[in-house]
Amino acid sequence: MNRLQVRLVVTLMFALSIGQIEGQIVSDRPDQTESSSTVGYGKLQIESGILIGFEGDDPISTRQILAPTTLFRYGITDGIEIRLISQFESLKTGAQKLQGISDLEIGAKIQIFKKEGSGSEIAFITHLVVPTGSVELSNDNFESINKLAVSHEINENMSLGYNFGYNYPGAGKGDLSYSLVLGIAVNEKVGIYSELYGELVNLENFIVNFDTGLTYLAKANLQFDLSFGTGINQRMNYISLGCCWKI
Repeated sequence: MNRLQVRLVVTLMFALSIGQIEGQIVSDRPDQTESSSTVGYGKLQIESGILIGFEGDDPISTRQILAPTTLFRYGITDGIEIRLISQFESLKTGAQKLQGISDLEIGAKIQIFKKEGSGSEIAFITHLVVPTGSVELSNDNFESINKLAVSHEINENMSLGYNFGYNYPGAGKGDLSYSLVLGIAVNEKVGIYSELYGELVNLENFIVNFDTGLTYLAKANLQFDLSFGTGINQRMNYISLGCCWKI
């Protein structure tokens, strides 16, 4: 592959936008690091998946199933997209089981730096969490999620992306969030990534997690993914399977 082809593959595989080309997929899944790219004017992108996760120590560990969790992204300009996240959630802790619709997230991504040939991009992402979910699962508060998404091209087949953010759950001090992902293009169809991510919960409790996964580009506008995650300083693990479709 020549340099342009490799850069395109890396972009498609890992949601680390290094120069979006019309009609191609730049996804925000399966990693936790949001891409620094928008979907493009007039484009709709649907990113959906299933996640099964476990958190905490027995006998009070919690099992979580998101089936499905879906992100809708629509470009209102080349540099601005509006976003909507909806998911059906099932939680089981001991004998207690809760299931229903989670609170709706409405937001936007605004690209604030993109220069041809620079190999770097920056975007700002903000979401408002609206307490519209099922009674058992809603937080009953308006919440905000905010982050800065940055990406860099390292070489012809590697990219680095990272996010820094602040989330306010409606009470307390709020949480600082972070993520760092390295993506490698294996070939024109398959890519892999490794990532560190976590939070400083209530500005006191530092959480570190790790995940890894792969993507498969079935068509220029259709991508499948598989990922696994685990906690480093907490007991947590998950597996997720999903796809992205650009219209």
